[in-house]
Amino acid sequence: MLVCGRHDPAELPRAPDAGGALAGGSPRADGAANGSPRADETAGRSPRPDGAAGGLSGASGAAGGLSGVSGVAGGLSGASGAADGLPRAGGAVAEFVRADVRDPEQAAALVAAAVERFGRLDVLVNNAGGAPPAPADSASPRLHAKIVELNLIAPLHVSQAAYAVMREQPAGGLILMVGSVSGARPSPGAAAYGAAKAGLHHLATSLAVEWAPKVRVNSLVVGPVATDSAGPRVDPQAVARTVPLGRPALPAEVADACLLLASPLAGYVSGATLAVHGGGEWPAYLADQRVAAYPPQK
Repeated sequence: MLVCGRHDPAELPRAPDAGGALAGGSPRADGAANGSPRADETAGRSPRPDGAAGGLSGASGAAGGLSGVSGVAGGLSGASGAADGLPRAGGAVAEFVRADVRDPEQAAALVAAAVERFGRLDVLVNNAGGAPPAPADSASPRLHAKIVELNLIAPLHVSQAAYAVMREQPAGGLILMVGSVSGARPSPGAAAYGAAKAGLHHLATSLAVEWAPKVRVNSLVVGPVATDSAGPRVDPQAVARTVPLGRPALPAEVADACLLLASPLAGYVSGATLAVHGGGEWPAYLADQRVAAYPPQK
């Protein structure tokens, strides 16, 4: 989760390439308060609301720091204090607060820490999330509940706390939900995760109406992302076969999308869903046509 304080949306330049290794196919959403995105878990593990300094979360925090935005990143990995993994620029300050955003009290404390540190709250990026492979017929009820709790209920907890602050500010604020292509198409082997992300997309549209005009709420539908976090790796050739742009997104490109929605260029954009998925996926029934139209290049 990323929670941003001093935010001058007129000064939001493009974030540089954050690099990273290939990560699993579901978009990643590790925790941080003040503005960021995504994460997959390895088989046999419960989903975790952490990763504020790595993967997409780190890239989002980096984008904020390089844009002169001060913020607080929240998650379970690390101790509270200076967020050494997040760059700073233009007087920006980056700090880390240890918090489990599945707990509404800790989620509220995360937002309160940002407000206490910076005196205001301009942007919230709900990017905590993820899930291990979980076949619908054999996954335990507890695992299904935990997946939905992390990917849908936790963002609602943090958003409620953020809205209580933003509605009292003259300039209001912005809330971003980092969703996934898993919530926009069938997700066999990740049914609970896909359902939770679909719910997250719907939550964003509902809150955009309910909390207008003081607070804008938007979501991102993110595809495969190359991250530096540990976890399942996707086959780059498989991505090239299925994603029209032929590669996974870079974490910085997802962060750039967050910066766009936080800028004056998107000042009238609310309740919208921005697809950051490289064109989506080629339909299987068109595979033969694709090979004929776009023969493999040697």
